[in-house]
Amino acid sequence: MRFGSTATIDRRGLDLLIAGLVEAGFETKGPTVRDGAIMPGTILTSADLPAGVRDAQGPGRYRLEQVGNDRLFDWAVGPGSWKAEFFPPSQELWRSTPTGEIASHGPGTGTTPLAIVGARPCELAAMAVLDRVLLDGAVSDPHYAARRVDAFVMVAECGAPASTCFCTSMGTGPSADSHFDLALTELDGDTGHRFLVRVGSDRGAAVLEGVPHAETVPAELAARDRVLAAASDAIIRTIHTEGLARRLADAVDHPRWEEIAERCLACGNCTLVCPTCFCSDVSDTTDLTGEVRRDRTWASCFDLDHSYLHGGPVRTSVSSRYRQWLTHKLSTWWDQFDTPGCVGCGRCVAWCPVGIDLTAEVAALTADDGRAGIGPGRPTDAESGPESTSGEGTP
Repeated sequence: MRFGSTATIDRRGLDLLIAGLVEAGFETKGPTVRDGAIMPGTILTSADLPAGVRDAQGPGRYRLEQVGNDRLFDWAVGPGSWKAEFFPPSQELWRSTPTGEIASHGPGTGTTPLAIVGARPCELAAMAVLDRVLLDGAVSDPHYAARRVDAFVMVAECGAPASTCFCTSMGTGPSADSHFDLALTELDGDTGHRFLVRVGSDRGAAVLEGVPHAETVPAELAARDRVLAAASDAIIRTIHTEGLARRLADAVDHPRWEEIAERCLACGNCTLVCPTCFCSDVSDTTDLTGEVRRDRTWASCFDLDHSYLHGGPVRTSVSSRYRQWLTHKLSTWWDQFDTPGCVGCGRCVAWCPVGIDLTAEVAALTADDGRAGIGPGRPTDAESGPESTSGEGTP
């Protein structure tokens, strides 16, 4: 095997591939069903993956459904992203103990390398965004780098997008083109349940080499194309991205911000589920023995204290905080990092308790209702109805 080559494996081959990663010393994690949602968890065999499970999502709505087949990747994304593996919600930065000298403990050097099994293409793009911010900048974050640098990533291309997805607008899915070690496309049909595997790195080639595999035939490549084309056609939400950064910058005084604020709870859910938000707070604590500990925790631009300067917060209104979040994602992020801060995963739409739809708000703010979103306040048939905001898994 070599970089760029393809192969086909069955489910037993996938089990052996995962076992090979474990034997190579990786901590293997992937999507698992937990607490009524698909969440990252430990993966030792393909039986740990969400077999026969689909997700139904809409604004303020998330459900898992059993569909009775053996497909492993027939869902979109859950509330937990891979960001937490590299940039944890709470993390000790250092601890000092007065023992004549002060000993300061930085990031561990013996961290077990992580192998991700089944990341989505939009999540792959989110990792690249975080890498640009926390790893590849002028000063890298040592704690992020200690976990991220040696990570092995196996992406699962998306064949079943949710109604909240808009990755096609952001150029992040449903296919994966780079930044992976191995890429899986799940196929089934007359020749049975199988996975087309593409090699994206020398490490990926080495792992796949040790697994029984077959040469990919043209019919399987054509089947992959059909899966990805059908997924693209199924995505109903869009954002018109041409000139979007400037159009949002010109809309800072738009009355729509106040209309959004009448619904927004400023709860910060959208920032917590977002796979690229990286704001954090740092706190120091000292105990009676003189030990000092510094911790970093996730923060949100929806917090009133997030903009605290010189005796008070700068962004006191909910409208100004929502505007900060949205315009940073899709406008000023370009100025900082030469990319957007949004990958179109749709988590912020599904996990907003009041169902605020980013695509619809962008459409309204930039007067592009005919070219973007699905129209402000207009749910699809699948999203409407009395059950749209109740039940297990609802944010």
